[in-house]
Amino acid sequence: MTKISKMNVLHKEISLYNKDKEDYISLTDIARYKNPEEPKDVVRNWMRAKSTIEFLGLWEKINNPLFKGIEFDSFRNEAGSNAFVLAPQKWIETTRAIGIVSKSGRYDSGTYAHKDIAFEFASWISAEFKLYLIKEFQRLKNEESERKSLDWDIKRNLTKINYRVHTEAIKNNLIPEKITASEEMLIYATEADILNLALFGMTAKEWKNKNPTFEGNMRDYADVCQLVCLSNLENLNALFIKEKLDKAKRLVKLNEIAIEQMSLLTKDTGMKKLEAKNDKNL
Repeated sequence: MTKISKMNVLHKEISLYNKDKEDYISLTDIARYKNPEEPKDVVRNWMRAKSTIEFLGLWEKINNPLFKGIEFDSFRNEAGSNAFVLAPQKWIETTRAIGIVSKSGRYDSGTYAHKDIAFEFASWISAEFKLYLIKEFQRLKNEESERKSLDWDIKRNLTKINYRVHTEAIKNNLIPEKITASEEMLIYATEADILNLALFGMTAKEWKNKNPTFEGNMRDYADVCQLVCLSNLENLNALFIKEKLDKAKRLVKLNEIAIEQMSLLTKDTGMKKLEAKNDKNL
């Protein structure tokens, strides 16, 4: 489901959303600055101009390999005449344009455009409005970036809470005397994979083979509930290691605990709110 964000520009509420990591801003909302009663007419009048069609066509040629150039040429030749009328939906359907999107819904209906196009439209509406729109957009993106950075730290720190306890238990109980550094690292990696198998159902190597284009490791892509559970499993595995349980028994017990904890965590209202906040910021 698309998540709609809101900006306030000169006392006008402007909606925007992210699609394929690109920001789209509501032209309908921007148009209300000029005509609150009939914003659709404002958008259509803007799209009648030859300069607008040329700008939209150039943007599509740069960003859209599926753009239909022949159909675009037809619109460009007609643009500017008194009889020329072009609705956003017709532009999208005829040329396969992606820079403008027509949305229908209870809360997010209207015409949206990639930020490059939206800023151009705002300039046509009012130079003052465009400047304030850009300023507010930049402020919003800076806040999102700061929240993302903070949430990233929180997520990573959740897994580090019991990391020291876990590694100390491995060091003191599993690593024999006089082994090489590579052999020691293998022991740590093996224990990490016991946790991975218990929670994620696969080893780090198996995950990497399935996701060769992903950066980092599977824990970097875990959600909040999984990271909380992982932190608990690290602490429990450290206890099981001290109790001299073998790997097979530890894996079974940790898997059973992971299933139980994830069932509880995913049902917990507080965790759902934290997860929703994290998804929103990311």
